[in-house]
Amino acid sequence: MAAVSPLAPERFPDLAPIAGVRLAAYAAGVRYAGRDDLMVAELVPGSEIAGVFTRSRMPGHPVTWCRQCLPGGKVRAIIVNSGNSNVFTGRAGWQVVEATAATAAGLFGCEPSDIFISSTGVIGEPPPPDKIVAALPSAAQALSAEAWEQAARAIMTTDTFPKGSTATATIDGATVRLNGFAKGSGMIAPDMATMLAYVFTDAALPAAVLQPLLSAATKPSFNSITVDSDTSTSDTVLLCATQQARHAPIANSDDPRLDDFRRALETLMIDLATQIVRDGEGAEKFITIEVSGAENDDAARRIGLSIGNSPLVKTAIAAGDANWGRIVMAVGKAGERADRDLLSVSVGGTLIAAQGGPIPGYDEGPVAEHMKGRYITMGIDIGIGAGRATVWTCDLTHGYVDINGSYRS
Repeated sequence: MAAVSPLAPERFPDLAPIAGVRLAAYAAGVRYAGRDDLMVAELVPGSEIAGVFTRSRMPGHPVTWCRQCLPGGKVRAIIVNSGNSNVFTGRAGWQVVEATAATAAGLFGCEPSDIFISSTGVIGEPPPPDKIVAALPSAAQALSAEAWEQAARAIMTTDTFPKGSTATATIDGATVRLNGFAKGSGMIAPDMATMLAYVFTDAALPAAVLQPLLSAATKPSFNSITVDSDTSTSDTVLLCATQQARHAPIANSDDPRLDDFRRALETLMIDLATQIVRDGEGAEKFITIEVSGAENDDAARRIGLSIGNSPLVKTAIAAGDANWGRIVMAVGKAGERADRDLLSVSVGGTLIAAQGGPIPGYDEGPVAEHMKGRYITMGIDIGIGAGRATVWTCDLTHGYVDINGSYRS
């Protein structure tokens, strides 16, 4: 296990129990020795679920399974293994999924379609079904309402710290709680890295309401981060509601009574997403890119990701080099509408370039000093419209090469 990222939070947050949710972590021996690598989340009967998944044309078998189950809107358990991603594993990989779902359905007294499955790790190596199936009964016996951090640790691969977040909201005067945890460190450029995230709430919301809420919250969170521009075959975000909160029924995701819940969900998901960037493989610096003045919000986001995905920008930041020309380059290659003479660029609050060239008398000193820090901010105004977006990324260091060069060893 690599040293903990210098950008890691001080500790895993305190996640209070959520009515209707129990979790467990277990050492199944899928790939790792001496650590938990299987996570089980049990939800009370009647719980509903929404999900978003990778847009990769090479999805793993667990993603295909979840997509098939999602229209039912019901969930009884989530099973996740780390170590092997069960991607491009042929018929054997599908048999792993079927065996896992059937065994879990027997344990929890439900249909296999109520069992959602994820796997994360090496592509092309199917998780051993006998180890997962054999571990499920023991994992089920260990279920606890308080095992949030253990669950978050069990799904880690190259992560250096577990990622969790919590929030509360009010619906019709009733307080509801949201807890979530995620994993991800490399292969992070979600398009909905190897990224998995699970959010649980006691809200009494049906799947038809949860799905548009989750889809909307994904764009400014998990779809606005990048570590290395690579979209995983396994990206999965699930939102589960146990129906235990006492508030009036809500049948429309646009209902204004959901405004506070919508805010809390987006805040929690942005927190988890940015923690993934903080744990980017080999990362030393956390970068916030604020794009304004674009043709529309989607264009602003694509421009921000073009900057955040640029190896030249990321290596310059790793070296503390205030090479703003690389930012201009990345704006230009994004393919979005832009005008050289309207663009302005600032770093660390210092305006560097505008009106087609550098600011007269520009002093690089304050920018160079800012670039030495852990937290880098960029402001890019395209100057042609009202579109805005925030994108988060990290620097690109030799640590990334070291981690990925030895990933399977």
